[in-house]
Amino acid sequence: MDIDRRQLALPALFIGLLGVVPAFAASPDEDAVAKNVEAFRAAQVAADAKALDALCAAELSYSHSDARVEDKATFIANATNGKSKFLSLAYEDPKIRVVGTAAIVRFHWVGESQAVADGKKSATNLHILMNWQKQSADWKLLSRASTKL
Repeated sequence: MDIDRRQLALPALFIGLLGVVPAFAASPDEDAVAKNVEAFRAAQVAADAKALDALCAAELSYSHSDARVEDKATFIANATNGKSKFLSLAYEDPKIRVVGTAAIVRFHWVGESQAVADGKKSATNLHILMNWQKQSADWKLLSRASTKL
């Protein structure tokens, strides 16, 4: 029996597509974490204490690139004290991996802020690692660490 290339093309294409589809399909938990990551970014830009409180675990450990470590109350107080404001903040190239009741999130932080007192602008270029934990039905930020790039 002779088989020509056209007879093999369609099954090969189908098998190839099967290998690609799972790479684009996110789980419901990954979608929920992605939604919370974006909500967290928006809350940072808006300096929204109520939103940050709702997104963070009580046990939050928030590490800055200058080695400062804050608990939940200190982080929220400092993030919303009005001493500076974001001019822009992007979380670029986010990667989310859910492992049981934990989610590992990595992304490139590119931001610009301005001090309210003197108008001085500063740019930040960081690599961020966030750990989210599923608590009941909600994903909460448990820890965050950053490294200057």
